[in-house]
Amino acid sequence: MAEPSLALSFDDVLLTPSLSELLPSDSDVSTELCKGVPLNIPIVSAAMDTVSETDLAMALAREGGIAVIHRACTVEQQASMVAKVKRSENAVIYKPLTVSRKQTVAEVREIMGREGFSGFPVVDPNGRLEGMVTGRDLRHIPSEKALVEDVMTPMDRLVTAPADMDQRQAREILYKNRIEKLPLVNDDGTLAGLITGADIEKRITFTSASKDPNGQLRCGAAVGPGPEFLDRAKALLEAGADALFIDAATGHTSRVMEVIEKLRELGDTPVVAGNVVTAQGARDLI
Repeated sequence: MAEPSLALSFDDVLLTPSLSELLPSDSDVSTELCKGVPLNIPIVSAAMDTVSETDLAMALAREGGIAVIHRACTVEQQASMVAKVKRSENAVIYKPLTVSRKQTVAEVREIMGREGFSGFPVVDPNGRLEGMVTGRDLRHIPSEKALVEDVMTPMDRLVTAPADMDQRQAREILYKNRIEKLPLVNDDGTLAGLITGADIEKRITFTSASKDPNGQLRCGAAVGPGPEFLDRAKALLEAGADALFIDAATGHTSRVMEVIEKLRELGDTPVVAGNVVTAQGARDLI
């Protein structure tokens, strides 16, 4: 009979400290979740409904990690959570939420409460900027039925900038004019994007945040091996998910391998699968 090999648990091992010349400020714990998704801290939150939703995803990404939004909800709810994380911070918001001049104050308040934003550009049906409405404009309004056009800041009083405005110049304009939002406008008057003072302050405060090339917080999302996985994956990618995680009890199954192949056909977004505990399991998934 072969002799059993040595097996150790954490309680069996004690590491004694020795002389160190390393300062905490010299430490670098950055890593890669997978190709193209760098992290500044090696922390990924579990795809559980009691753990990973919008608030945790934003907080963890600001510290340099990434959350995996759970799938214990409808496709629409999960995609909405991913989209909310991706919209929460931007170098430039290229597709800001907008309202029309004929919407009511009540409708704008409802959108503000649902989406967590304090103001919106006002555009016409062709996307031309007509003004800006913020929470400040809605204070002390006598009727919730009042129209946006009655309370918004119109174009003749609105501070705007050209579409190619850089971050340094934008910050100077925000400071000089004591404003929080700077709409970017194309030559034809259409809305090109939005820069906010809040996003600039977050970039200064959270210097280690995990962000994509567009300056948006990174966010992962889970899909299962069930029959609806493809529709869910497409919706999550449309919402901006940086990586798809196959949420299964065990990863070394023919079904998970089939799901991986289908997800790879959707594009270059990384796919994370597991759990596996053998070399063959890893080879089969790769």
